[in-house]
Amino acid sequence: MLKQRIITALILAPLALGAILFLPLESFELCIGLIIGLGAWEWSKLMGLSQRLHKALYTALALLICALLAFWVPTELIWYQGQLNNVYLSVLALAALWWVVSLLMILAYPRYTSRWRNSIRLRGLFGLLTLIPTWVAIVTLRTQLYDVDDLYGASLIFYVLGIVWAADIGAFFVGVKFGRHKLRPNVSPGKTLEGLLGGIAASSAIIGFAALHYQVNASMIWTHILIGGVTVGVSALGDLNESMFKRCAGCKDSGTLLPGHGGILDRIDSLTAAFPIFALCYVLWMT
Repeated sequence: MLKQRIITALILAPLALGAILFLPLESFELCIGLIIGLGAWEWSKLMGLSQRLHKALYTALALLICALLAFWVPTELIWYQGQLNNVYLSVLALAALWWVVSLLMILAYPRYTSRWRNSIRLRGLFGLLTLIPTWVAIVTLRTQLYDVDDLYGASLIFYVLGIVWAADIGAFFVGVKFGRHKLRPNVSPGKTLEGLLGGIAASSAIIGFAALHYQVNASMIWTHILIGGVTVGVSALGDLNESMFKRCAGCKDSGTLLPGHGGILDRIDSLTAAFPIFALCYVLWMT
């Protein structure tokens, strides 16, 4: 298993690096859209869909929404005079509302689940609210200041990836060694409060360095640190969100696409919450 995970990571890491750094914006939108499409295919399993046709239709719906957004708002109009397009801003705001609802669902689980677990349409809607804003957020960050510095947006994406992955690693090792207090044992028995705090601590060095690098105003440095901490905290919510839906669907992994890792959703669950929340905070308080 470990060997498979290492080989898969060694293959995927250069591909992800190259896509973020070198793809033209339109190609980058398409690349992220394909990842979202794969995530939608796996989410259809969490919805309870079993027929390939139905799963394909749900995947096509997610891809169609991304395509319509890309057509409606061309890359050169995503940011205009330092302001994010209202369509994309609305999607990010809707994502923030969804993650509040998701938090309440996780806190209440398994109570009240009958109101949504037996509804394929509701679970399908939850999937779109999880995946589509992730596409919007990543594209939003990648296109920021693109005409001034074509790598500035890439650095923002790497920042989010860095703090979330550092938090995941820190949470794993601290949780294994010191974990005593379960976060939500009914949702994900392996997640602990100590692990969450360890994850935040592990990512603090990256957050602090980035705050000093991107901000020169002292008050903005603290704003940057606060937003980084919130992003890391919310990333745990993304993990718990997928765990809740997997538990309801009775499956351990979202898929088998990535040997040793499970499915696409198993790798990006934390990012589906982190990217939209960071992008929204960035737009509101850091631009």
